[in-house]
Amino acid sequence: MQAGYGLYLEEHEAFRRTVRAVVDKELRPFAREWEDKGEFPLALFRRFGELGFLGLKYPEEYGGTNAGCLFEAVLIEELGRCGSGGVAAGLGAQFTISTGPLHLFGTDAQKKRFLAPAIRGEKVGALGITEPNAGSDVAGLQMTAKKVDGGYVLNGSKTYITNGVRADFVVLAVKTDPTKGHKGLSMIVVEKGTPGFSVGKKLEKLGWRASDTGELVFEDCRVPAENLLGEEGQGFYQIMGNFQWERLSLALGAVGAADDILAGAVAYVKQRRAFGKAVAEFQVVKHRLADMATDLEAARQLTYHALRLHAGGEFAISETSMAKKLATEMCCRIADASLQLHGGAGYMKEFDIERHWRDARLGPIGGGTSEIMNEIIARQFGL
Repeated sequence: MQAGYGLYLEEHEAFRRTVRAVVDKELRPFAREWEDKGEFPLALFRRFGELGFLGLKYPEEYGGTNAGCLFEAVLIEELGRCGSGGVAAGLGAQFTISTGPLHLFGTDAQKKRFLAPAIRGEKVGALGITEPNAGSDVAGLQMTAKKVDGGYVLNGSKTYITNGVRADFVVLAVKTDPTKGHKGLSMIVVEKGTPGFSVGKKLEKLGWRASDTGELVFEDCRVPAENLLGEEGQGFYQIMGNFQWERLSLALGAVGAADDILAGAVAYVKQRRAFGKAVAEFQVVKHRLADMATDLEAARQLTYHALRLHAGGEFAISETSMAKKLATEMCCRIADASLQLHGGAGYMKEFDIERHWRDARLGPIGGGTSEIMNEIIARQFGL
């Protein structure tokens, strides 16, 4: 990798070396074990809090380091190399999607109550948007929050919620006024143990198996008024604002994972022999690897371009959508090509590629499908 790419400075690369050392020592060796168990240790949240990884873009007054989004981008990329999409997703959800809305729209009291302990890794957060009948169509959400004296009464359910089973709090998208469509959406924080809030079940998945993914149920769940995030009716805009970083994070994670997949494929073909010589000597294999490297580099450049714009204060809707679509689809192609190069061995659990292959497939779905990204990109042309 060309150092910096005109984006990262030496301080970012020094941080990358620190994160990579943590990933190589504390995550990768246990990835297969955590995948088999279907979860990683809760202690990892506190460990990442101790390392300062959970508050890189958050103010010091709440326990963050205020280092900035580029440092978080490095962390996301390196987590993509940990060998488990579930571990990367669970830890990543803590500092990207669940705490982001609190940082952007929360009051000082809300930040002290939820954001600060999340930065320390003492509380696990989740973001609850997707419902059984509404995901990418945010305006179609049906969960309601009826206003009553002193607060709100919530009814409805959420599904595919990363960290949902073990979360200490969930930032929810709800309809405070079902008659106003997307203008009737609001965001509310609900704590674990609140009467009427329960985990319906833990979901079994094709990939990301080490992350807990839950179905959440709310039945006459009463939440105090001070748990409203921002103002009523602003939920749609809050969600859209948070989506930008979530989508860029998915692109960055896909680049990191693809980098790891390609390195694994190169190492495997160098040591594998067929017809009396190393597989890496076959022209078809060399060309396949060249195609993979080119695919990865193209996605990396577009992702870094979108990141550069984001770091410069631009919303970059089109570029972020393009990067999310291209990078996540690229990771699927790289994983598939690597699996083919591994042959029958690729189906064996002793090789990371079978896990990478399963994990990569969620990329073009989560955070807005590739089809939704196409819609967003097309709108920039007035279509």
